[in-house]
Amino acid sequence: MRILFVCTGNVSRSAMAELLAPHFFSDDSLEFASAGTRGLHDHAISRDAADLMRRDRIDGAAIAAFRSRRITPSIASGADLILCFEERQRGDIVVESPLVARRTFLITDFANLCEAAKREGWIEGANVEERIGSVIDNAGLLRPQLPEAEDVADPQGRGMAAFVEAHNTIVRLFKRLAAALA
Repeated sequence: MRILFVCTGNVSRSAMAELLAPHFFSDDSLEFASAGTRGLHDHAISRDAADLMRRDRIDGAAIAAFRSRRITPSIASGADLILCFEERQRGDIVVESPLVARRTFLITDFANLCEAAKREGWIEGANVEERIGSVIDNAGLLRPQLPEAEDVADPQGRGMAAFVEAHNTIVRLFKRLAAALA
């Protein structure tokens, strides 16, 4: 299963998510990637995000190898699940690639969906890939009972404190997702 994280520039939030995700979801059937809706091609992860990844003991070679990319319809259609950080990004993806709308979510919304599916006993499957699929399949039925999803603020240009806040939000979301999908 290919999971794609999408933010605006693909040098901070989605880059951190791509590098952090394997530490929360060790299932070998999951592949993680990222892209930006307005990202510049082939840029390194931002310095502040890289500093946080080193603090998290993410492999230095993985940090150095990271390069940003802009999402395309081909990249979107190749993903089984797309998790965005702002509703605007989700909207941009759905306009450009309408066939992926069913599997494109705001990351906070998907965490809420997973927790609701678990509460309702609607998560099914022998592995994480199947469990994620069951959440996607039941999203329409679960959504009415969910709180409104919130954007994860873009830290670019706002200093290290904003990067720490975005990082910590991503970590909390991954913990929620991992617990619901376990």
